[in-house]
Amino acid sequence: MTSDTTHTKERLLAAAKEEFAAHGIAGARVDRIAELAGVNKERIYGYFGNKQKLFDAVVGRALDELAEAVPLKGGDDPAEYVGRVYDFHRDNPVLVRLFFWEGLHYRDGVLPNEERRRGHYEEKIAALAESFGTEASPQVAACLLSLIGLAAWPNAVPQLARLIIGTDTGALDLRSHVVAFARQALSGTTAASPAVAAATPAA
Repeated sequence: MTSDTTHTKERLLAAAKEEFAAHGIAGARVDRIAELAGVNKERIYGYFGNKQKLFDAVVGRALDELAEAVPLKGGDDPAEYVGRVYDFHRDNPVLVRLFFWEGLHYRDGVLPNEERRRGHYEEKIAALAESFGTEASPQVAACLLSLIGLAAWPNAVPQLARLIIGTDTGALDLRSHVVAFARQALSGTTAASPAVAAATPAA
């Protein structure tokens, strides 16, 4: 792939990320993406095939960005992981919106590269289980889902956070609260968390 082609694709992906985040796959316009990228819209079809495949490429890139920015390794502090996930979604609100649009578009259907993406989360489940000193299980998987939700939800629905907490950000450090909440849920022994307790064999 030539340097010019690479740069053109990168501009298209960047423009498409903004367009899809704002309008979703149904509302996004190929001509707006091309105009923002400064290229002929025929390049989109030439490089990606169609609008849905471009959307899938944008979401795939976003997931890779998330995985690289917020890894989870065996032995990591799960509460600190929650804090890093919180930071990522706070600093990258466009990606949160992309994930919402993907869910609305595919609903219960099979996702593009679903097996690859499932494998990525299986690695995180194994890492979390190692941090808990237990084996990977559906209960540990549910715990991972809960931790990610705890970290991502305040930034995914900022209007809900505003309605519940208010606009006086000085009154509460929400990130610290979320991390402390996760730590408290997982503190002491693994029995502090019902999901993890169910995954941990009795002594």
